[in-house]
Amino acid sequence: MKASTPLVSAALAVGVAADRTFTVYNGCPFTIWWLFTDLNAGSAVPNYQTGWEAAAYTSVSFSVPDNWTAGRIWGRRDCDFSDTNPATQCADGGCNGGLECDPNTGTGVPPATLAEFTLGGTSGNPDYYDVSLVDGYNLPVSITNNVNCGVADCPVDLGPDCPSALIGPYDSTGFPVGCKSACEADLDGDPTNSPNCCTGDYDTAATCPSSGVEYYSYFKDNCPNSYCYAYDESSGTALWTCDASLEADYTITFCPPSS
Repeated sequence: MKASTPLVSAALAVGVAADRTFTVYNGCPFTIWWLFTDLNAGSAVPNYQTGWEAAAYTSVSFSVPDNWTAGRIWGRRDCDFSDTNPATQCADGGCNGGLECDPNTGTGVPPATLAEFTLGGTSGNPDYYDVSLVDGYNLPVSITNNVNCGVADCPVDLGPDCPSALIGPYDSTGFPVGCKSACEADLDGDPTNSPNCCTGDYDTAATCPSSGVEYYSYFKDNCPNSYCYAYDESSGTALWTCDASLEADYTITFCPPSS
């Protein structure tokens, strides 16, 4: 499966890093277990553990070096960490490592809504950030900042109205807590050569237009400011930037007010 966004390949920052403040707020009326991982893309890591429990309407703030590369933050719900299987330990978004995701192998089990970051540091590059639905959806999320750069978000609960071919998984009450991507749902039967996954004969922006990705419009129409498939940058509302010299602090909100 293709990486969620081109953030992993962004240039690493050099020079002395200055900390930024990241705040993660749970606006949902239920407990979430949060986490992040640097995906082995760089040595800079936040000064906080890679997983924690957050009750409804609580927040955590921590420092992040301004050369943090390919960082991801996402949420999990209905977790039982006595279960070591990432696919079943949470209703959605589980990872290798349990409560604290392994920093090398702890990427989340799809479907999961991802808040993604590559900060510009002193490299001369801007901060890049996005809300990615490339691996599907599990929670509404927004990314805001304190310097008036753009808002990346998916503020809508996509689970209940998810197309039948993509819907699930479900919680213990039968409520849908996820909406798979067409790639994850394997709708065309060959994820190694798939227009839904942008793989094989479809592994470039030219050969993998959004029009060839099944149910792209469901995600993009509902969440226009999110990254909805592997080459969604052409939409102009997928990958967001902010001048790194502004030293923005970021707030990631799960279940933002509009949801």
